Amino acid sequence: MKSGGDYTNHLAHETSPYLLQHAHNPVDWHPWCAEALDKARQENKPILLSVGYSACHWCHVMAHECFEDGEVAAIMNDLFVNIKVDREERPDLDKIYQTAHSLLTQRNGGWPLTMFLTPDGQIPFFGGTYFPKEPRYGLPGFVELMQRVAGFYRERQTDIAEQNDALLNALANIAAPTQTPGRPDALPLDVARNQLGKQFDATHGGFGRAPKFPHPTSLERLLRHWSGSRASGQPDAHALHMATHTLERMALGGVYDQLGGGFCRYSVDDYWMIPHFEKMLYDNGPLLALYAQAHAATGNPLFARIAHETAAWVMREMQSVEGGFYSTLDADSEGEEGKFYVWTRDEVGALLGDDYDLFARRFGLDREPNFEGHYHLHVFTALTDLAREFKLSETDIAQRLDAARAKLFGVRGQRIWPGRDEKILTSWNGLMIRGLGVAARHLDRPDYADAATRALDFIRHTLWRDGRLLATYKDGRAHLNAYLDDYVFLIDGILELLQVRWRDGDLDFAVQLAEVVLGHFADPNGGFFFTADDHETLIQRPKPVSDDALPSGNGIAASVLGRLGHLLGEMRYLEAAERTLTGLWPVVEQNAYACTALLLATEEYLFPGQTVVLRGHGDTLEQWRRHCAQAYAPRRLTVAIPDDAVDPPGILHERRAQGDVVAYVCSGTHCAPPADTLEALDKLLM
Repeated sequence: MKSGGDYTNHLAHETSPYLLQHAHNPVDWHPWCAEALDKARQENKPILLSVGYSACHWCHVMAHECFEDGEVAAIMNDLFVNIKVDREERPDLDKIYQTAHSLLTQRNGGWPLTMFLTPDGQIPFFGGTYFPKEPRYGLPGFVELMQRVAGFYRERQTDIAEQNDALLNALANIAAPTQTPGRPDALPLDVARNQLGKQFDATHGGFGRAPKFPHPTSLERLLRHWSGSRASGQPDAHALHMATHTLERMALGGVYDQLGGGFCRYSVDDYWMIPHFEKMLYDNGPLLALYAQAHAATGNPLFARIAHETAAWVMREMQSVEGGFYSTLDADSEGEEGKFYVWTRDEVGALLGDDYDLFARRFGLDREPNFEGHYHLHVFTALTDLAREFKLSETDIAQRLDAARAKLFGVRGQRIWPGRDEKILTSWNGLMIRGLGVAARHLDRPDYADAATRALDFIRHTLWRDGRLLATYKDGRAHLNAYLDDYVFLIDGILELLQVRWRDGDLDFAVQLAEVVLGHFADPNGGFFFTADDHETLIQRPKPVSDDALPSGNGIAASVLGRLGHLLGEMRYLEAAERTLTGLWPVVEQNAYACTALLLATEEYLFPGQTVVLRGHGDTLEQWRRHCAQAYAPRRLTVAIPDDAVDPPGILHERRAQGDVVAYVCSGTHCAPPADTLEALDKLLM
C-alpha cells in the first residue's frame, strides 16, 4: 500500500517501535496476525519470519543491508509472506522459534532471528540469524539463500513433511518431557555452586570467557549460598568472593556507564571493558536489587554507590510521565554503535583542565584508545594508588573524580541520544519494581519505593483489564495477552514493595494475579506454561525451566507462591509451589547451574524462611520494620501493617495489633508467641 507517495507496509499501525522502524521498508511486512497467516495459506507461500528488537545492533545492520534494499525486498515479496515480530512484545513466538532454530541448526540462536515457515502450520523448515546481502563472514548472501529456500520448499515437500513431524515431536517433548516427578533435595544447590566455581574467572570475575553476561540469578545464588552456609556455622567464603569480585569488576568496568549509571547488556571482552552498548530494563532491575543486597551483606560502599546511580538513571531516563518504565536504550546513535558514550583525549582535556591527568589515570585515557580510536571509560587505577601518586587523600581524589564525571555527564547530555524504545512491558516493569523495592529497603530510600509504586499503579490502572493482565503498552494503547512472566514478576515486585511500605489493596492485587496463574497457566503435572490456556494456539506451548536473559518464570512462580502461601496461610499456593519443584525436578538435577531461579525456590522449600508480620502504628512500627530490613536475610519476608489497615487478606487479619507494636514471627509453618519488644524480636530473627 502507498501513503503520501512513500511506501508504507502493514506495520504502520503497530505500537512496537521496532516494528515501526520497518514500516517504510519496501518489504511488504506484516505483523504476526490472522490476516498474514491466512495470506500465506491462500497463496501457498512460505512465511519469512524475522524476529528482533529495537536496540539490537545486528538487527539494524541486516535491515540496512537487506530490508531497505529494493532488489532484496522485491525477491522477498515475490517468494514469501513476510512477517516481522518484536521479540519483546511476543516472547512466546521468540521462545518457540529460537528453540526450533537450535533443533534445526544445532547452534545457538540470537537476533535477528530469520526463520522460514510452512504456510499451513507455521512450522519452520530452515533458519538462521543474521544474513548479509552478499556472501561474507562465512555466511551465504541473503538473495541467494532465499532463492534456494523457496526452491527447496517447492521441490522437497516430502522431506519437509518428515522433518516437520520430527521437529514437532521434539518441541512437544521439550515443553512437556515424559519424566517421573522427583523429590527436591539440597544436592543441586551444592552442584550449582560447584559448577559456577569451575566456570569462575578468578582474575576478571564473571563466568566463562567473552562475551560475558551479568547472570544476576547466578550471582544471587552464590550470595544466598554463602548466607545459608554462614547460618549453618560453616561460611562458604569463596562463594561470597565469586559474587562480590564479579560485582566489583562489573561496577568498575565499561559494561557499567561510569558517567550516567546503569548497565549495558554484556561485555564483548573478558575484562568487562567494552560492552554491547544497549541498556535493557530487564538487566538493570535484577542488578539494582543485587547491588543493594550485596551492600547489605558486605557493607562495601561501592555496591551502594552503584545501586544509587543505577536507580537514579532508571528514574531519570527510563520512567515515563505516566509512571511505567520504558524498555531499552539503543546501542547506536547517529548510525554508530557506542558513539554517545565514547570520548577523545582532546574533548576530555578541554573540559577538565588541571584534573585531566587524574581522570586519565583513573579511566585509562593515558593508554591506547580502547574502542575504535576513542576511549570508553573503564576504571584502571584504584583510588588508593591514585591517592599515593597524586599525594592527596582518597576522599579528595573521590570528590575530584566525581566533579569530573559530572562535567562529562553534562556535556554528554548535549549529544544526539541513542533511540529509546518507549513501550512499557509488564514483565520488565515487574523486575524493576522489585529492584527498586529491594534497594529502597536495604538503602533506606523511600523515594525508590515511590517510583516503584508509580509503576505499579500504572500497570494496575492501564494493563489490568477484566481480571487479566496485558503485556505491553505504548502511545495510549495496551494490548496482547500477558504471559507467565508478566504475572509472576509483578507479584515478586509487589512482595518486595510490601516490605518497604504497606498499602491497602496491593497484597489483594498480588492474590488476584496468583489466582490467574493457578487458573490459566498451571500444568496438572506440575509447573506452569508460558502462555495461558486461552492464548493463541501455536506449534508449542513453552514451559520454561532454565534461566536465559530473564529468570525462569517457573522459578519465580514457585518462589512467590511459596512466600504468599506462608504469608497468607494459603495451602493451595504452597502445594502449587511444591508441584512446580517436583514436576520440574528431573531437569533441575540434570542442569542445576542453568536453573538458579528454581534453586532459589528450592532453597526456600527445603529450608523455609521466616515470615515476620508487624502490627502497630506510628514511628515505632516503622522503627521495627527498618530493624528487620537492615541485615542481608534473603529468606526473611517482613511486612509492617498499620493497625488501621483495611481487612488484610488470609490469616493476616488474625494478626492483630497489641499495644504500640507487636511482631508475629513464623519459621515455615512453626509460629512463635507474639513478641512485644525489640529484644524479644531479635531472639526470634534468623
